[in-house]
Amino acid sequence: MATKRKSKPFDVAEHLNSEVVIAAYLDEAMATGDAAYIVKAIGTVARSRGMTQIAKDASMSRESLYKSLGGDGNPEFATVLRVLSALGLRLSVELERAGAST
Repeated sequence: MATKRKSKPFDVAEHLNSEVVIAAYLDEAMATGDAAYIVKAIGTVARSRGMTQIAKDASMSRESLYKSLGGDGNPEFATVLRVLSALGLRLSVELERAGAST
């Protein structure tokens, strides 16, 4: 008789266990250029760190944070910056192609 194995859905947040892994994850999300995917990735990182604490550090309610970073969320840029800061992260800009100049 075959044994049924129970599995649970894969949750990326469970594997974001170091700053290096988090930075690589967000870097890959940014490379997609897909704003909704990037917001979702930031939300995943926030979940990995604890939404309650991140919301507190970003001076917003936990519910607001979930709503902003959820699948249908469309947070203001200022919210994204506050959440990144609460995560100890910052955005930076680099040239997309080598040799590009003004």
